[in-house]
Amino acid sequence: MIGTLLRLALVVALLLTPVWRAFRAARLEWLYLVALAFAVAFFAVPLVRRAALRLGVLDLPAERKVHAVATPLLGGAAVYGAFAVTVLTNFDFSRQLKGVAVGATIVVAAGLLDDLVDIRAWVKLLAQVGAAAVAIAYGVSLQVVPGWVAGAVALNLLLTVFWFLTVTNAIQFLDGMDGLAAGLGVVAGVFFSITALQTGQRYLMFLSAAIVGACLGFLPYNFRPGRARIFLGDGGASFIGFTLAGLAVMGEWAIQNPLIALFTPALILGVPLFDIAFVSVARVLTHKVHSVEEWLAYTGKDHIHHRFEALGLTRTQSVLLIFFIAATLGLSAILLKDATPREAVIALVQAGCVLAIVAVLEGVGRGRPRG
Repeated sequence: MIGTLLRLALVVALLLTPVWRAFRAARLEWLYLVALAFAVAFFAVPLVRRAALRLGVLDLPAERKVHAVATPLLGGAAVYGAFAVTVLTNFDFSRQLKGVAVGATIVVAAGLLDDLVDIRAWVKLLAQVGAAAVAIAYGVSLQVVPGWVAGAVALNLLLTVFWFLTVTNAIQFLDGMDGLAAGLGVVAGVFFSITALQTGQRYLMFLSAAIVGACLGFLPYNFRPGRARIFLGDGGASFIGFTLAGLAVMGEWAIQNPLIALFTPALILGVPLFDIAFVSVARVLTHKVHSVEEWLAYTGKDHIHHRFEALGLTRTQSVLLIFFIAATLGLSAILLKDATPREAVIALVQAGCVLAIVAVLEGVGRGRPRG
């Protein structure tokens, strides 16, 4: 009870206007937003955990899962709530932010419904497509295909939907070890903040701060000694993925160089993008999946964290190694901003070498299946 009151007091204190003014006077707005989102999530997670236990919303042990004890789900509701409170109390909604926020809400709702009643994979996919369509309707769209190409508008819209679906599911697929999905949300959010600052997009930098803080507030209950006290669930992992995908599309990473504009967010999200591509190809080639629905529903132990564990690393070591790989790719993204064409190529080749090392390690781990 005392701990709950202390956490509530922290949230109330951070929401007070004088506190915000103090941070702003010190030009620490980013830190304030991280602290507020952290405090809200840190306060909300135990409440959500108690609700999940009361409702019996538990992730039960199974052959293709790494945990051995029934664990409460719905942690993503606290992460989503922390992000929402931070954004609602500190931001004037741009049109694009409205689109991402509404789309993320749809994704969270579908994910929470799946946590509660286990809906079909194609229903979740339709919800994700609908969420991406809402974001597009509010002006959130990639501009990868140049205007002089026939059907450029339609192609860009299709690529935008594909991008949202890929990143959302990539993060969801990596939610297989304690701390991994939320930790990748922190790493990606930090590097989106840095690259947004580099390109003068303070609004986007502050949005990234909100997702960083919300994920950080969840981690003490999920990435801890012993076993996790709560899991994100599909709602949380999907929310983190969709929001990161939205940040990537909303940003203008390089006006003059489309190559840098394309690769900056791709490098920041390099680990989940590489994993979903690598695993999908492997599953198709080995005939483990035969349709999109099977691909979405398949839960084999063949992701990057499973393969690292198969190499002999502990689960904590596997997760930390993935964080370091993600940070390395994020550093390459930072270097792209003011790089000459030659330097940009070197940075991209370096990132490719890092992913090649990961592919080799995954190949070795694939030879030692765990399930």
